[in-house]
Amino acid sequence: MHELSICGSIADIVAQHAVGRRVEKIHVQVGQLRQIVPDTLVYCWTLVSADTALDGSVLEVDKVRASIACRDCEKTTEIGKFPMFVCGTCGSSDVSVAAGEEFLITSIDISEG
Repeated sequence: MHELSICGSIADIVAQHAVGRRVEKIHVQVGQLRQIVPDTLVYCWTLVSADTALDGSVLEVDKVRASIACRDCEKTTEIGKFPMFVCGTCGSSDVSVAAGEEFLITSIDISEG
């Protein structure tokens, strides 16, 4: 369960940016191709943030669907639940990942009061 260590890293980054202010929500994008289970990540956040300055904050995960871009026909295809790296339009395997590898903190909601 590497989500626990990932949450530890998120907590470090958020604490640095919050500079002692109360954090209400952390927005994170997680791509479908990342080896991260969003529900497990949210659960681990409650463990990592408990009894810290981040206690009570919420980790909101935005799941990014994976898609590929075909180099032959230049079409983009969503790859679905079970990734197949073949163009859905022309069948070519000359493709690149267009989306789905994301993992980033996109914003932090901080209470000024």
